[in-house]
This record gives sequence, C-alpha cells and structure tokens, in this order.
Amino acid sequence: MTTGKYLRWKDEEGNEFRPVSLTGTELLNDRTLNKSTAFSYEEREAFQLSGLLPPRVQTFDDQLNRVYDGFRNASTDIEKYLFLRALQDRNETLFYALLSRHVEEMTPIIYTPTVGKACQEFSHRYQKARGLYITEDSVDEMGEMARHFIGKDIKIIVVTDSQGILGLGDQGVGGMGIPIGKLSLYTLGAGIHPAHCLPIALDVGTDNQDLLDDPMYLGMPRKRMRGEEYKAFIRKFVKQVKRHFPKAVLQWEDFSKSNAFDNLSDYEDDLPSFNDDIQGTGSVVLAGILGAVKIKNEKLADQTYVVYGAGAGGVGVADQIYAGLLKEGCSHVAAREKIFVLDSQGLVFDDRDGLDEYKKRYAKPRALAEGWHTEVLGKVSLTELINNHPVTVLLGTSGIGGAFKEEHVQKMLEYTARPMIFPLSNPTANCEAIPEDIYKWSDGQAIVATGSPFDNVNYNGHEYRIGQGNNVFIFPGVGLASIVSQTQKVTLEMFTMASYALAECVSDEDLAAGCVYPRISKLKEVSVVVATSILENMQATEPNSLLRGKDIQQELAQQMWEPVYLPYRRV
Repeated sequence: MTTGKYLRWKDEEGNEFRPVSLTGTELLNDRTLNKSTAFSYEEREAFQLSGLLPPRVQTFDDQLNRVYDGFRNASTDIEKYLFLRALQDRNETLFYALLSRHVEEMTPIIYTPTVGKACQEFSHRYQKARGLYITEDSVDEMGEMARHFIGKDIKIIVVTDSQGILGLGDQGVGGMGIPIGKLSLYTLGAGIHPAHCLPIALDVGTDNQDLLDDPMYLGMPRKRMRGEEYKAFIRKFVKQVKRHFPKAVLQWEDFSKSNAFDNLSDYEDDLPSFNDDIQGTGSVVLAGILGAVKIKNEKLADQTYVVYGAGAGGVGVADQIYAGLLKEGCSHVAAREKIFVLDSQGLVFDDRDGLDEYKKRYAKPRALAEGWHTEVLGKVSLTELINNHPVTVLLGTSGIGGAFKEEHVQKMLEYTARPMIFPLSNPTANCEAIPEDIYKWSDGQAIVATGSPFDNVNYNGHEYRIGQGNNVFIFPGVGLASIVSQTQKVTLEMFTMASYALAECVSDEDLAAGCVYPRISKLKEVSVVVATSILENMQATEPNSLLRGKDIQQELAQQMWEPVYLPYRRV
C-alpha cells in the first residue's frame, strides 16, 4: 500500500480507499470520518453500524439535497449559521461539499457579516466544542490539551484574543466564532483538510460590561489582561505553539490595533505568522486598486490616496499601497507623499503628542496644511483634506457608518473623472457609504468596492456589480503557499505578490461592469492562482528554497483536499 493525498491510500490495483479503525458510535461521532446515511451496506457491517442508522443508504447527492433544503428552510441568517455549524460538527465532508456548491450564498453566512452576530450571541447559542480555549491558568498545558485532537498534524492556526472583533469590538470568549469561520474558509478556498486546522481563543478577560454582567457568559468573568501581564501571556502562548505545533502557520486575527502590530512585529521572525487584519486587508485592497487603475487606464502613481481609519486594517492598507508604488518605480519619499491617513483626531501629523508608533510612517508635516481653512485649529477633517488636496482614492476602514458624504464625492470629481470610493468597513451597518448612494452622487462615474456583500446596483440603465474586497481572496492562498514552501517567515512581499495575482483574476467582463474583484464563487481558483504566484516567486528568487526543481502544481495538489467520500477499509 502507498499513501497519496491526505488520508488517501491505494491498494495494489490502484483503488483509492481510507483506512479506518473506529467503529460504531465512535465512528459516527467523528466529524472528519462520519458519512452518516451514506455508509454503504458493506461498510455498515464491517464497522458495526447496523441498526445505528436508518436502513436506506443515501447517495452523496441525496444528502446534499437534504441538507440544502434544511439550510433554505431556516428563516433567519443566524439560524442558517447555526444549521451550518451543526452540520460541520457532525459531518465535515458533507459540510464542505455543500459550501462548495453554494459559495456565494453561504460565505456571508459562515463568515462576514453573519459571524459577527454569532460572536455576540456565542454564550447563548453555544453548541459543541471545537478548538482550544487558552487562559492564563492553562497556557502551559497546551500540549496536554492538544493530545485530545483528532488531527495531530496541525498546519494552520487562527488565534484571536477577541478584542477587535470585526467592527463590534470586544466580544470576550465569543470571538471564537472568528477563528472557526476563517479556518472554514481555508478549507473551502485552499483545500486544507479540517484535521490540519486549529482555532484558538485566548481568553484574557473582557472589558465588555454587558458580557461581564451576563450570567450566561462562558468566558472568564474578569477585566481584560493588559500591559506586561498580557505580553508575558503571549510569550508563553507563542512558546507553546512552537513546541507543540512546529509545522503550523499562525494567523493573528481581530486583536486590538496596538496588540495587532506588537504581536506581529514581536514574533514574525520566531514562527511563520501574519496578521490578516493588517496584511490580508492591505493586500486585497491593493488588488482592487490595481483593477480600478486598469479601468481608468492609469497607474498607481497617478493617484492620491486617503485611508480613513488608522487601525490595523487602515495602516495595513497604506503599507500595501506603499509597497505597490515602490514595485512600480516610485521612490520611498514620493510613495509616502501620495498616502494620507486619518484617525479619530483627523489627518495624522508628525508633531502630534503620543502618536502611535505604527502611524508615524504616514504622518504628514504640519507645514502641509499651512494656509488651509480648518474649523478647528490644528485639526484637518476628511472634508477639509478633500477640499484642499486633489484626492482620487478614498478608502474607508473606520467602522463609522455613513462617514462618506455626497460633498466628498462631488469634490473628488473635480480632481478625476473616475474617483475610487471603497467603503470597506464590516459589518454592513458600519459601511462608510452605501454603493447605491455613491453611484447617485457621482452620476455613475465612481469605481466602487465594499468590504461587506451588496446586491448589484442599477443606475441610469446600467447595472453595476459591487465587488467585495474580502480578505478570503488572499489569506487562504497565502496560507497554502506558506505550508507548501515550509517558509520560516511570511513576508510583506508575499502579500504584494498576492495582490497582483488576485488582480489578474479579474476578468474584462468584471471590469466592464465596474467591478474590481472576481466573484466569490471563484474562490478556490483564485486561491490556487495566489499560491502559485507566491511559490513561483520563491522558487525563482530563493536559492535555498525547498521548491527548487519541484513541480509547483503537483506540490499544491498534494496539500489540497476535496470533500468527497472514499471507500473505507477497516484496520
């Protein structure tokens, strides 16, 4: 017998099968092995399942039709979310096959925007254990806890401390919904087997008083750990990850903006890791801008960029635009001059007291605003910046719903015939402007992309498809490339390569409809293109790469799992 792809064996005649040792209810309760009503009569006899299942054997298609009916019969999005999570907990093969058939319909349910509500209601809707919950008292016991997992070969970890969940803020232990959802997208988009995926919630307390006052809250009922105590906890956590999951890529997710940057910079050289809120967001937004400049028949260097919102996502966006400008020949000085970042105090100036370290690289000299009329001395608002400087690209990462106004768009039309307006904040209620309004304000001339899903907009007889700048186009491919290459560091260049690869996945038809992103239904295809681009670059530029002389497509295929049932043989 020889092993092939994950858990696939071939006998001497070349027939694929899966060796299984579990029997009876243990087999039925194993979500990675359970076939439920699709177990054949022969398998039912061999694995002691007779009488434990209804007598009739269903085909895989029969099962898919049944569970899709159940999904459609759920009356609200949160009920649909719970239905899918329950299916995932009992039969992951069927769950991922269902998602693969209905990607556009179900992605907004298993992740944004519905996952936000699931995090808020986590303690009241808790169903079944998945992943690890790490506290200050248990962090040193991670190895012992991990012994209980079905999958022993963890390749991707998504971890959150739940302080910056989407646009909702501190959700305490309920933030576990985010790693679970992200890892579902790794499997859906990049084919990483569920048994290789590990969601982790770091329960370091919560400052959400509503949660602390809720007797049903499932997390530690204490205020959030901060300062050196927090840093010491993270050091212990990283040490345990390196020790017990040495092959894993670690994705930091939904940390507060300061902790997001600190954790990334502190540990990016210690283990292969990245922060999707910073690097993934930046990468997907750069890809959208690359599509938009194609529509305009211009270059990145022809634009002036405003990033409204200087959190992890906003500065990550600025970083990737900067990297793109350098790639296309701009000097470091010229690239930074084209990027303006605003936070809650307005335009970021370099003479501000107590300026966060991660904002300093985009801070402007105070002399820039000399002669500008401002309502508050020393403070430049979004409106005042646009009124005084030729802005052509407006990117929203603020989480402030309705922050972009008609006057902003009208003024931008004086500087460019096709302004780029990307209200990117999630969930939908936090979106800086509604696409339909932007098209009205610009008489259909704006190029629009959003962070949340929106329906097509019809304006003046033209139908515009709203591209979703969803990080799911980036992180599965980057994670897959990191796993295949066994890289020791996930670099900024990998995300820049991902941006350009994603931009190449946007068709002429998409661009003609004013859309700068492909359809979510193309997710797996996009992930392969992204991973291939990164790996080919590594193969060409890294002399000691493990990829030297290897067939990249074959290496990818070895890692990518398809959700289908194999025949089982008892061992």
